[in-house]
Amino acid sequence: MLFIYKTIDKAGGEQTGSIDAPNIDIAIGSLQRRGLVIVSIRPEEVKRGVLPFDLPFLNKVKTKDVVMLSRQIATMFEAKVSVLATFRLLATEATNPILRNAMIEITDDIKGGIPISAAMAKHPKVFSDFYVNMVRAGEESGKMSESFTYLADYMDRSYALTSRAVNALIYPAFVIASFAVVMVLMIVFVIPRLSEILMETGQVLPIYTRVVIGFSNFAATFGIPIVILLAIVGAYFSRYITTESGRLAWSKFKLAIPYVGTLFQKLYLARIADNMNTMLSSGISMVRSLEITGDVVGNQVYKDILSEASEAIKAGSSMSDIFGRYKQIPGVMVQMVKVGEESGKLGFVLEKLSKFYEREVENEVDTLVGLIEPIMIVILGVGVGVLLTSVLVPIYNLAQGL
Repeated sequence: MLFIYKTIDKAGGEQTGSIDAPNIDIAIGSLQRRGLVIVSIRPEEVKRGVLPFDLPFLNKVKTKDVVMLSRQIATMFEAKVSVLATFRLLATEATNPILRNAMIEITDDIKGGIPISAAMAKHPKVFSDFYVNMVRAGEESGKMSESFTYLADYMDRSYALTSRAVNALIYPAFVIASFAVVMVLMIVFVIPRLSEILMETGQVLPIYTRVVIGFSNFAATFGIPIVILLAIVGAYFSRYITTESGRLAWSKFKLAIPYVGTLFQKLYLARIADNMNTMLSSGISMVRSLEITGDVVGNQVYKDILSEASEAIKAGSSMSDIFGRYKQIPGVMVQMVKVGEESGKLGFVLEKLSKFYEREVENEVDTLVGLIEPIMIVILGVGVGVLLTSVLVPIYNLAQGL
């Protein structure tokens, strides 16, 4: 729960702000430990939206917020601002309530002597395992500002790469969804009424008209049960892919989709190379880098590969040898990693691989969008043409017979 307070510090100055605590007693105790005299404290009023409940996807921290936070921390560390002052200031300036509450708690933990990485690890919804380990590496090496700069740069690249792939498909998806909605409305509401008129004329209807009318009658009769069945299947599927076997099956399916699977593969390879380069450059060990990368790569197939590579390296094998056993890792990447291991410049090689696969993803997205648009136009044209022909031809024949 968030509490709004007004206090007086030891110098006699007034302070106002917010603090997150399970109850008001703990909030008061936390403020008093800071040496503050409480003037007033009250729970923050919860602002309700139109819906009487919260939607989790509307109540989260955006990637760009964490990127901006990382850059601000790096800048303030470079300016020699103390850690406590940095986090206290950024906590007051955070606009996202979840991020603000996390920063307030992190500030309190830092004041209590807890390291920054340990304090951030308490908020996995805001700071990933990858983020926490990068901060921990910065603490151990004494390069905190560089670590936060690395994090901001990495998250910028990752966000831009993923957003490009998603945004390119928004327009085709919107057009196809709109077309599907119009077709459903036509088949369920318009075609049945027109079919009654056509059937009353007694004329022999063309085969394609009878097919459309039959499909319309089927949809009107069994539409609701079909929707319910699809909802049940969707709910079961969403639960299934959260299981270990479901995640693996879904990951394999995405990689097996013609053409799109290649795009997914290059996206994951770019993510692996970029993650590994960022962590190795920050001084994180090879084994730990592979483990963390497996957690954030976003595909169970590649997570298993990286997990096996981590165990093999502990036993004395090389990363290139493990990668060479899997068809999901292209030969060019295996050879490049082998060269990097032999030359002692693995980080440099991974950086080049990351940039290479990022360009490949961009090219694949551009090509995919270029293919989708003409295919979409053909499908829409055929669908609309069949629907109109099945209705207009009988009407035309009827007019000719009058």
